[in-house]
Amino acid sequence: MNTNKNTYTFIYASIVVIIVAFLLAFVSSALRQRQQDNIALDKKKHILASLNIFEKDAASAFDKYITSEQLLNNDGTVASEEKNCAFECGTSDIATKRPLYIAEVNGEKKYIFPLSGQGLWGPISGYIALNSDKNTVYGVDFSHDSETPGLGAEITNRDKFQKPFQGKAVMKDGEVALSVVKNGNVKNPTFEVDGLSGATFTSVGVSKMIQGVLSNYAAFLGSSCEKNCEGKACCEAHAEEHESNN
Repeated sequence: MNTNKNTYTFIYASIVVIIVAFLLAFVSSALRQRQQDNIALDKKKHILASLNIFEKDAASAFDKYITSEQLLNNDGTVASEEKNCAFECGTSDIATKRPLYIAEVNGEKKYIFPLSGQGLWGPISGYIALNSDKNTVYGVDFSHDSETPGLGAEITNRDKFQKPFQGKAVMKDGEVALSVVKNGNVKNPTFEVDGLSGATFTSVGVSKMIQGVLSNYAAFLGSSCEKNCEGKACCEAHAEEHESNN
């Protein structure tokens, strides 16, 4: 074959493309399971982080602390308790399937809810863990794809942004009242968390994410904590209810 002809160049390029495509497909297929395992492990780490658990072996810790998974109906009743029913839910399934993780930490029950929302530059996500009263925050963990370093990206900072959520109340008068307010404007510390300075849009995004997602669990969360009241925030949030019942 004449190597100076266009036909040779076309055939040669086609063969190279086919070989490279085959190799890429082979490598992708060979690594797919490992990639999926790494994604699952990372997810487990974030769920555990909302429980303030940072053990080195996240897979074993997840099995140790997470006692069950559920999908909830709109009325708060259990729709499914099959193994991995919550873990296999994607972000688009949260509002419709209402996945829930139940954990036991130091002999106390915790409820973990996955979160998904929108920041300034891209998606944000996370998990929020509540005490057995279904109202007091035990811990949170937030992630982002592309928020501004040093500003919106600070939602991943545990001491600066995430730790202040602990002990806050979630529900008030049957609605989600937990929110992030503009930095320095906290007026009701029972429900409000100080936002990030210079990252108003991301702070608002976190607030909308929490309220938007947890509102889908309103029936489950709205059950009275009177029989199992836990923590000062819970009592303050339901003070009127307790008083009327007495």
